[in-house]
Formats: sequence, structure tokens, C-alpha cells
Amino acid sequence: MSTRSKSVPVPAGGGAATVPLAVLLRREVVSEKTAAERPELQVGLFSQAKKGEDYTFLKPDCERLPGVPSSSFSAFGLFDGHNGNGAAIYTKENLLSNILTAIPADLNREDWLAALPRAMVAAFVKTDKDFQTKARSSGTTVTFVIIDGLFITVASVGDSRCVLEAEGSIYHLSADHRFDASKEEVDRVTESGGDVGRLNVVGGAEIGPLRCWPGGLCLSRSIGDQDVGQFIVPVPYVKQVKLSTAGGRLIISSDGVWDVLTAEVAFNCSRTLPPEAAAEQIVKEAVQQKGLRDDTTCIVVDILPDKANLTMPHTKKQPGMGVFKNMFRKKTPSDSSSHTDREYMDPDIVEEIFEDGCAFLSKRLDSEYPVRNMFKLFICAICQVELKPSQGISIHEDSSQPGNLRRWDGPFLCQGCQEKKEAMEGKRRSRDSSSRNSGSSE
Repeated sequence: MSTRSKSVPVPAGGGAATVPLAVLLRREVVSEKTAAERPELQVGLFSQAKKGEDYTFLKPDCERLPGVPSSSFSAFGLFDGHNGNGAAIYTKENLLSNILTAIPADLNREDWLAALPRAMVAAFVKTDKDFQTKARSSGTTVTFVIIDGLFITVASVGDSRCVLEAEGSIYHLSADHRFDASKEEVDRVTESGGDVGRLNVVGGAEIGPLRCWPGGLCLSRSIGDQDVGQFIVPVPYVKQVKLSTAGGRLIISSDGVWDVLTAEVAFNCSRTLPPEAAAEQIVKEAVQQKGLRDDTTCIVVDILPDKANLTMPHTKKQPGMGVFKNMFRKKTPSDSSSHTDREYMDPDIVEEIFEDGCAFLSKRLDSEYPVRNMFKLFICAICQVELKPSQGISIHEDSSQPGNLRRWDGPFLCQGCQEKKEAMEGKRRSRDSSSRNSGSSE
């Protein structure tokens, strides 16, 4: 007995290939499965302005493939500007587009999620590079969140924060890039040619937080700040988690909140409130304790559980998802075959899938990180311009790392992005240093 696939009709005069019925059915199943695990989102925003340099991005209804509902996701961003609002506005208007441009359009959802961490790194650097052709003195922190179903991916530079409360626990999804918070960042900047210290006052005393000179910026990572130095890098800390079907609450706030409140206090003071009222309560709690000394902004996102999922028994994962998770974890000596069996189960808990805060592009854009060949061979891995075979410069061009890395291995950069990479690593000085007696930036 023979079988045949049924095809959809092709319009007269069209040259499109027919689509087998099996493919259409598979698309329908995938679409229904994807839609079933997409929780409802409720969003609230509140801000009190002092300088008017905090900007937000709220876009709950995005589609990476226009007209395909199963490709929907949500994006939220907080941009705390300093020395003007130019960097914050530019980043708000361009960052998401740069992220999507850095990911091939034809990826399935699993590969799209796997590609997001590296695409966010490329997009942050491209946004910074493009903005610095337009202005010198303005800078901004960035905390950018993409929610796709139960998956949350956060990329951040600066000292705004994103925290998650789920199933009674608090998860920090961003990192503070203040010099006072990281000796590793102090060492990186000084080794790249920066001068890190406190403000000198009359008599030789040093006061205030650690800052980078010239400029006096207390942040080691941001977008913009060309007047401070290229060693203030835009390479973000990235973390990706998968929620359980119980959902959770995100708080995304500028340092006007976190300079006063701990994450525990922020959640406790707003736990019974809907998102809009919760954001207002958090801001007012911070301002009440410290006064309005800085722009103070809060975004609250409630990720509400799908009640249907709560009553459904857990089923085995498809093998593809096990492969996806393995891309992000390093095996340890304690791994065993029984662990592999457990990994294919679908535990209804918060899972931390991916995390990296390294400041060096050669590691963050490596072809093994996290998915091989995600970047096309003759496309710049940062700005996405097409390269001739003789034009591309490998990110390993000056690598001294042991192993199998070679200068002719990709991904590749264009000349402009290679110069940006060298400046960020202190191999191309962008300006002379100056005294710590200068005015401070942040």
C-alpha cells in the first residue's frame, strides 16, 4: 500500500513549491504547543524624575517572524542615562532591532532561544559603536529583558537591576557593574589603561565611590561614555532562566531604587499589589527613605501561570530540548547516565539555563558559544555587514588561548569592529588620561 502527501494549492502564476500535509500538521502541533505554554503577562511602570534621564521600553507583543503568532515574545528595557539623555534614547530606539538582526531569521524557537545570549552581546556592542559616531559625552546603563513563553533572557550593563521572585525564592538576573562591586572589573580596566580611584579633595583625602578617570564614571560597563574611555565596555552580563508553570514576578529598576531597597524589601512591600500599583509602591518606598536624589524608575512584570498547565501531568521532554540544555552546561565528573535520564524529564521548577559575564568578545562571540555556526561565515559578527573572504578578521586574530583556536577560525569581524574590540581591550588607546580632580559623570 502506497502513501502520498497532500499538498496545498499554489496560486495561478506562482512559482512556490507545494507544502506537504505532514509539514502543515507539524506546524500546527508546534504552534499549539508553543501557544499553550505562553503565560499571560501584566505590566506596570512608575517613575519619579529628578534629571529626566531614565527611559523605558515596554513592548509585550513582538513577533520575530511577522505574521507568525507562534514566534511572539515580549521585550522590556530600562535605560538610566547620565551626562545627558542621548545614549539612553538611542539605545531604546535601536537595541531590539540590533538583537533581531544578529539572529538568522529562519531559526526554530529552540535555536532562537539558544542564540539569544550571543546575539544580545553583539547587539549591545553594535549599539555602542554606532552611538559613539553621534556623540561623545552621554552614556547609559541598560537592563534588557526578553520573555518568550516561560523563558526569560536578561542582558545588562551598569547598575540597574532585574530580579525575579518565583516559588518563594529570589533570583538576581543582572549584575552590578560598579567598580566598588567587582575587583575583577577594576583589574580589567586598569590593565587596559584606565585609572581607577576615588575623588581627590584638598589635603589629599579620597572620598566617594571608586571611579574611572578621566571622567569620573563609577561604572565599568555602559553604552556610550566615549569621553571616559573604550575600556568602559558595552559587553553585557547575560542570564537565561526557565520558569515553572507557577509563573513569577520581575522587578526591573534603576539604581534610585536599589541604592535604598534590597530585593527582599522591594518584593515584600509590593507583593499583594497588581503591577502598576506595585511599581508605584516600590518607587515611593525608595524615595521616602532617601528623598528624590536621582531619577527613580520601576517596571513590574507579572508572569501569570496557565491554570490548565497546573493540572496537567508532566510528560517526557522531546530529545531536542535535552540537546538545547546541554549546550549551556558543562559536564562534571559526577555526571552519569542516570543524570541524562533525569534531564529529559520536564521538572516544574525554575531552571537556570545560562549565565556569563565575561567582558572579552573573543570568548563571548566564540563559534562554540553557545551554538556552532550561528553566525554566517562572511558576515561581521557584530555589525552584520557582509564581508569579502579577504576582509574578515577572526576574533581569534590575536588570541594566545591554548587549545584548537586558530587565527583563521570564525566568527569574523569587519575592520571597524576589530578596532572597537582592540580599543575595549586596551590595545588601541583612544585618549590620554587626566587627573582625578575632574568632575564626575555618574
